[in-house]
Amino acid sequence: MSFFNFWKMFKLPEKKKKQYEHVHRDVDPEDIWEIIGELGDGAFGKVYKAQNKQNGTLAAAKVIDTKTEDELEDYMVEIDILASCNHHHIVKLLDAFFFQGKLWILIEFCAGGAVDAIMLELERPLTEPQIRVVCRQTLEALIYLHENKVIHRDLKAGNILLSLDGDVKLADFGVSAKNTNSLQRRHSFIGTPYWMAPEVVMCETSKDRPYDYKADIWSLGVTLIELAQIEPPNHEMNPMRVLLKIAKSEPPTLMQPSRWSPEFRDFLRKALDKNVDNRSSAAQLLQHPFVTSVTDSRPLRELIAEAKAEVTEEIEDSKEEEEEE
Repeated sequence: MSFFNFWKMFKLPEKKKKQYEHVHRDVDPEDIWEIIGELGDGAFGKVYKAQNKQNGTLAAAKVIDTKTEDELEDYMVEIDILASCNHHHIVKLLDAFFFQGKLWILIEFCAGGAVDAIMLELERPLTEPQIRVVCRQTLEALIYLHENKVIHRDLKAGNILLSLDGDVKLADFGVSAKNTNSLQRRHSFIGTPYWMAPEVVMCETSKDRPYDYKADIWSLGVTLIELAQIEPPNHEMNPMRVLLKIAKSEPPTLMQPSRWSPEFRDFLRKALDKNVDNRSSAAQLLQHPFVTSVTDSRPLRELIAEAKAEVTEEIEDSKEEEEEE
């Protein structure tokens, strides 16, 4: 018997594939979902519009190359958080698959799109009534997350989606954290620089100063300024300089404060307090006059209708140009 054949007799068994509760393995997602369009490029791969072949449900399908089990593990926190959430203002996980080296994450399709994309399409910021609705509904989502020990850690207009009915759907939990208890704090330097809370920036150099759920409140405050001005504060600076400014400077404010209501300015002061102990919680801010006057989603429905009309007009103009040629 050759040494090779002898060694095969004692070969260690292959490592067993880890099973994940919310991920189908060895099932071709395209047997269940049909790709009907492309929505864009996400941070980790393509995002497609998909339709369930059985019931017609629409989904946004994030398709990520994950060649190894270790890479797959990196995405499980996001999938587990989405699977555990059941809230009107948080996107729903519809399906997840790992097939032929690709991870498919399918979430509910939000036809209104991301708020940052709407502003770019219209080439203008949101009005204050529209900002109030986005703020209130995002606060409701944050209260739910924080009560369930989740820190989003990447709140910004690009991760706030809208349904056609004008409902906010908070999305993208790729860098979120799920705590094991309500008092647990975090030390990871993570998020998108322009929206990062000072304590998140500082945790990289001060490991004895961890952060908690109120990091999301700071990001909300920055996001509201983004909605009012199209871009976040200091957007013209490179990310490293912004991080230094967040840590050392006074909190950001609106560029033209007189254009906005006293309630809006006061809300921002409470959300963008560098002293974490003084910064309001999501539950406290939900009682603030800036959002207590919100009764329905009409301002956001009007925003979506305006954006859709703009797209239709651009398509018609493009057709006319082609015909003239």
